[in-house]
Amino acid sequence: MLTDHRRTVGCGMLDGSDDMEDPVAGTKAADGKDQAGGSRGRRADAQRNVSAILEAAQELLSTDPTASMQEVARAAGVGRVTLYSHFGSRTELLDAVFTRVMAEADRALADVDLTGDEPQALARLVRSSWRIVQQSRLLLFAAQLELPQGQIREHHDRALERVESLIRRGRRNRTFRTDLPTSWLVTVFYSVIHGAADEINAGRLTVERAPNLITATLLSAFAPPVPAT
Repeated sequence: MLTDHRRTVGCGMLDGSDDMEDPVAGTKAADGKDQAGGSRGRRADAQRNVSAILEAAQELLSTDPTASMQEVARAAGVGRVTLYSHFGSRTELLDAVFTRVMAEADRALADVDLTGDEPQALARLVRSSWRIVQQSRLLLFAAQLELPQGQIREHHDRALERVESLIRRGRRNRTFRTDLPTSWLVTVFYSVIHGAADEINAGRLTVERAPNLITATLLSAFAPPVPAT
C-alpha cells in the first residue's frame, strides 16, 4: 500500500497519470537477499534504466525534436516515475543525451587523418564532422530550443580542440590566414557547420550539397588574404 501511495503521489506531481508500470518503484526483494545484494541489484537496474532512457531519447529526438517525456518513457520501456527519478526535466534529459552524442562524435573524429596539407585535412575534418551533424541535426535543433547556446558550445569543446589545433598548424605554415584570431576562425568553423544544419531544417539547403558548400566556405574564409595591388 505504501508503494502504491508513493506512485500515485509521484505521478500527480508530474502530470496526473502514469499508465505504465514502474519497474523500479514497483519491485520488492522477495528472495531473502541481504541488503547489500539488494542495493547492488537496484543500482544495476538503475544503470540499465538510464541506458535505455538515453538510447530511446537519442533515437526519438533525432527524428522528432518535439518528442515528449512520456514518449521517451514508453520507448525506453520504463514508467514516467522512473524517468523523472533520473532526469528531473526534459531540459536535463536533453543535456544528458547531447553529452552522450558528443562523446560518440569525439570518438569518431579521433579517427580522422589530420596530417599533411592543412586545407586537405580541413576538408576531411569537415566531411567527418558534417556526417555527425547530419545524423543528429534534429537532436541539435531540439537542444537549441531548450539549452543555452553557451552550454551547447561547451559540448563541442573536445571536437573543437581538433579544429583549433589544425588551424594553429595552418597558421604556422602560412596555409591559413594569420590576420584574424585563432578563436575567431574556430567560431567560424562551428557557425558555418551548424548554420548549414539550420538551412537544411528550413528547407533552403539539401543534405547532398551541404558538405561541398561548407568546405568551400571555410577554405575561402581561412585562406591567407591576397595582398592589395
